[in-house]
Amino acid sequence: MKAKVLRIALPLLCLLVLTFFLLRLLSDYGYIPGRVYSAADFGIETLQSPRDADGDGVDDYTDMLLAARARIESAPKYVSAYYAGGYPPEGEGVCTDVIWMAFRAAGYDLKSLVDADIAARPEAYTAITAPDPNIDFRRVRNLRVFFEKYAASLTCDTSAIAAWQPGDIVVYAGHIGIVSDKRNRLGIPYIIHHGSGTGAEENALLHDEIVGHYRWEG
Repeated sequence: MKAKVLRIALPLLCLLVLTFFLLRLLSDYGYIPGRVYSAADFGIETLQSPRDADGDGVDDYTDMLLAARARIESAPKYVSAYYAGGYPPEGEGVCTDVIWMAFRAAGYDLKSLVDADIAARPEAYTAITAPDPNIDFRRVRNLRVFFEKYAASLTCDTSAIAAWQPGDIVVYAGHIGIVSDKRNRLGIPYIIHHGSGTGAEENALLHDEIVGHYRWEG
């Protein structure tokens, strides 16, 4: 009788253990929801920028974080298009629009900064054959060139969890986002991005290969 019970119980126990670890793994990589943590849960100090470019009493990093979050919470439609003047209409856009909006909220005109740098250093922007202010600042590859020059370039190692701070910029091949102040159980931060649909603030930092990690220092 005991042997029969063991033959039934052991496979069930193994299945339960396997399911537990599978669900945890899926949660760690953001494929299913999990508990949300903060930097304080890991003894990590949240950095604040020494700058407040727009003089609103809120540091630049926090301004960028809150603006990126507000953009995604407004549920913009994902529309990749060319616009005269450069800026998309309210309620639509792509991943790069989260970035310039975050910068604008902190007091920076990212479009003007990128356009000026393209004019000053055309050789650095190898993907551009002819400058086009209507779209250049909304290209991930161009933003990466700009941030490599003017922002602090940081580690892409996601196990160095203290190095990832709210308001940081993360770049993938063809995609870009803002680092959130939310973290998963391993301390890896969420990202705020608009990759499809209406965008999200989610546990998705590891969903693709990271090619750049930057912090704006004004």
